[in-house]
Amino acid sequence: MYGGGTIMFTRKIQKTALAMLISGAMAGTAYAAPEVLADFHGEMGSCDSCHVSDKGGVSDDNLSHENAQCVSCHGDLKELAAAAPKDKVSPHKSHLIGEIACTSCHKGHEKSVAYCDACHSFGFDMPYGGKWERKFVPVDADKAAQDKAIAAGVKETTDVVVIGSGGAGLAAAVSARDAGTKVILLEKEPVPGGNTKLAAGGMNAAETKAQTKLGIEDKKQIMIDDTMKGGRNINDPELVKVLANNSSDSIDWLTSMGADMTDVGRMGGASVNRSHRPTGGAGVGAHVAQVLWDNAVKRGTDIRLNSRVVRILEDAKGNVTGVLVKGEYTGYYIIKADAVVIAAGGFAKNNDRVAKYDPKLKGFKATNHPGATGDGLDVALQAGAATRDLEFIQAHPTYSPAGGVMITEAVRGNGAIVVNREGNRFMNEITTRDKASAAILQQKGESAYLVFDDSIRKSLKAIEGYVHLNIVKEGKTVEELAKQIDVPAAELAKTITAYNGFVKSGKDAQFERPNLPRELAVAPFYALEIAPAVHHTMGGVVIDTKAEVKSEKTGKPIQGLYAAGEVTGGVHGANRLGGNAVSDIVTYGRIAGAEAAKFAKDH
Repeated sequence: MYGGGTIMFTRKIQKTALAMLISGAMAGTAYAAPEVLADFHGEMGSCDSCHVSDKGGVSDDNLSHENAQCVSCHGDLKELAAAAPKDKVSPHKSHLIGEIACTSCHKGHEKSVAYCDACHSFGFDMPYGGKWERKFVPVDADKAAQDKAIAAGVKETTDVVVIGSGGAGLAAAVSARDAGTKVILLEKEPVPGGNTKLAAGGMNAAETKAQTKLGIEDKKQIMIDDTMKGGRNINDPELVKVLANNSSDSIDWLTSMGADMTDVGRMGGASVNRSHRPTGGAGVGAHVAQVLWDNAVKRGTDIRLNSRVVRILEDAKGNVTGVLVKGEYTGYYIIKADAVVIAAGGFAKNNDRVAKYDPKLKGFKATNHPGATGDGLDVALQAGAATRDLEFIQAHPTYSPAGGVMITEAVRGNGAIVVNREGNRFMNEITTRDKASAAILQQKGESAYLVFDDSIRKSLKAIEGYVHLNIVKEGKTVEELAKQIDVPAAELAKTITAYNGFVKSGKDAQFERPNLPRELAVAPFYALEIAPAVHHTMGGVVIDTKAEVKSEKTGKPIQGLYAAGEVTGGVHGANRLGGNAVSDIVTYGRIAGAEAAKFAKDH
């Protein structure tokens, strides 16, 4: 029922109509449609079709009511994905977490766009057309309006504000709520999850119950040694100790909240299998983010999307007093808070900033979500935070140019090999990411092919997502696969035969790859084109083992300011090991939330 109840449409009719639009768009069918959704819904009734009339506009920055109206007529993501053509990529079959945010793509008073296109490059066009993009705007771009909002005074008060809804932010929110404080979590994007929802490989942890059950012998000290070595020993040793020594507790914490972290594999740079993920090797990030989201919601966390923090507020002594927020629909307002946790991620999606610190990466694509532009770093700098290691920026070696998506390191960890256009291996596939990226860039075309068989596909559920994106080439035989990717068939067959021999002997005589889990012998065979892309910014604000942010001027903690995750520096040194990011965000997110809550209670 819409408006005053004058026009009624059944949900079935609505869903059928939408399915026709989706089908037509995917097939390239021309159809007549209003310019924007507001026009279409206006024909059905009034503004009440979407909005709450007595509020005189949108419901809130989350567009909670508006999104609920979409779902009430058209169904949820699973229903919409089921209605899409089976041979086409469906944007509704996604890894997005949290509540459904239809308005992320389906704009009411503007042309609808595909949020998926901010990361992917598979060419799917939403009905009504248009591409989604995030243009970087400096946090102080509208200083006059910000100063005016500050002069207007405090709008609301809470104990702890968390900036960012990725794994670190959600972990901090849950931890702070469990400590008995009121928490407002602010996310500038229209959907939550940050880069965490994109992480696929696993979460590194040592001396865990899952490892014991699988007969894997590991020590926290070995994890410390691997992390320091991978970071070229410029990491902060104390931060690394906290990461490793708390890693198994972090796994237990997630498990206690409903996470499945029972599958254990290996990522590059690790000397022991310690990368934990869901059963069957499913993507770890979206799973962890969803578990944390569900628990944050269950605990009554006030989560606000489309809400960008543009300034951290301080008193005359430099102590944190709150934040200035720019709501996309509600405008500027102040939240007074006793403590603030910055968990806004890095800046890999901001190539101008990336190139400033590492000119070699100018023009590189990035594996990150569109919001990873460095806002958290900017507001921290405004607040006087010290920084370190900003020049160390990691390129992930296995980015798919065709799909605009990162291919998890777990594919290599489970046994895949990397070959060049001559069909030859040219590196240890599970070396550190910096070395792997450098090796690929030396090959013809500055890209390579990830080659695996059906046994590896069946060992790792994450691969099905790449198949769904239509970026995986397949051959019933090695020779047929070679034709698909235009490499010499004889050379590729020779390479695979040699590699299988190394697996049988237990020693890689070519590149000393340490783990050789299986032969490539089960047809069909598969390949993905890969190339390096900016993936992780190792540098950021300086923190101590309590996640307190240190001042550039004094070297002491800024009272009331905490940080966790990729916005910080020191944990990973010059190069992050695969699997350490999820461990970092969960462990330090928990610590930041608990310490912020303790500070808020004491003040």
